[in-house]
Amino acid sequence: MFDTLGERLNAALDGVRGSGNLTEDQVKKVTREIRLALLEADVNYAVVKEFVGNVRERATGAEVSKALSPGQQVVKIVNEELASLMGGTSHKLTFASRPPTVVMLAGLNGHGKTTAAGKLALFVRKLGKNPYLVACDTYRPAAIDQLQQIGRELGVPVYEEGTESAPEEIAERGIKAAADSGYDFVIVDTAGRQVVDVEMMEEIKRVRKASRPHSVLLVLDVVTGQNAVEVAQAFQEYADFDGMILTKLDGDARGGAALSVVSVTGRPIRFASEGEKMSEFDYFYPDRMAGRILGMGDVLTLIEKAEQQMDREEAEADAKRLMSGKFSFEDFLKQMQMIKKMGPLSGLLGMIPGLNKQLAGAQIDDRMLGRVEAMVTSMTAQERRNPKLLQNPSRVRRIARGSGATQQEVQKLIKQFNEMQKMMRQMGKGGGMPRMPGLPGRR
Repeated sequence: MFDTLGERLNAALDGVRGSGNLTEDQVKKVTREIRLALLEADVNYAVVKEFVGNVRERATGAEVSKALSPGQQVVKIVNEELASLMGGTSHKLTFASRPPTVVMLAGLNGHGKTTAAGKLALFVRKLGKNPYLVACDTYRPAAIDQLQQIGRELGVPVYEEGTESAPEEIAERGIKAAADSGYDFVIVDTAGRQVVDVEMMEEIKRVRKASRPHSVLLVLDVVTGQNAVEVAQAFQEYADFDGMILTKLDGDARGGAALSVVSVTGRPIRFASEGEKMSEFDYFYPDRMAGRILGMGDVLTLIEKAEQQMDREEAEADAKRLMSGKFSFEDFLKQMQMIKKMGPLSGLLGMIPGLNKQLAGAQIDDRMLGRVEAMVTSMTAQERRNPKLLQNPSRVRRIARGSGATQQEVQKLIKQFNEMQKMMRQMGKGGGMPRMPGLPGRR
């Protein structure tokens, strides 16, 4: 969602990146372009004014780093101010000393609140907690059904009493049922509305009083732009939430809401939801997001995603085979399946420092991974272990028929694989980095 903003900010900073001496006119020019980029991204005007003022003051002040040129110093300042704008540091969950920990979710209909409840349940279960869901939306039977379906999918119990009881009574009884059954993390899904109204806010107050939550999280859909900021302000006044969950961060919104809500409300963004899968949910790291916006990558998140999908010893063994040039199509298939679990390919590539700028304008087609996987799985086990067998045209024809690909596509995959083997063999011998073969999925 920050692609356009990132391009505009980087274009503004390109003029000063290599500057040995930074003039006042250069600072004025770059901050003016930053201001326009943020306003076009739908960032709140007051937030933009403060941000640009901070950058200008620091860039023309006495900040000096022996390790950085003046131009590099401006880039560093913009990066730090972006991180500060989004909260500065991550704000992680705290758990009750006497379980269960109770978290109440609030928000409007359509912002992804019920889905966020399921994602949060899966997230805390990975942290070793035993989650329990309570359905308090008594206005929409479909919301209760959705939460039950999510519960079944995740293997997490859902407490519900239909639509007849008062939401605050359901919350109280649901939390008691969770505690009696030994569950230590309860997520209360409250009712929303199409718009903010007094009736909803009064109900949230009653549910909050009855459930006594350790945390109240507001779920915001960033695609709604400045409306998300207005919703956050309204909930802050009535519901007094202590953190936010931003949903649809993988969408094509301009990103203004994500850059505005912390300054406007004074509350941190605790979680980011970046996709449709239940696993695509994590703590929000302002410094990492700032790095991604400015094209500096997000290696830490990339490493964490990889560690969730692979065993360290197995990964080291795979790396040794890769560097020795003995990497087979069987290894390739395993790694590709792991990458698919980590999330969209375009998002992963954007976490590699500098790569998103190199790929600017390129179409990264995630479906290509599926087509490549179909070709590899159409090979026999013997062919996957011994790619030299694929020099036989009849084998190529059979793989093409089995995968629905053309013979040219199969031959191209084999050629790229052989180039990768040669490249890794040369690197393993200390021969340096030769020309990189084409990326699967890039058009």
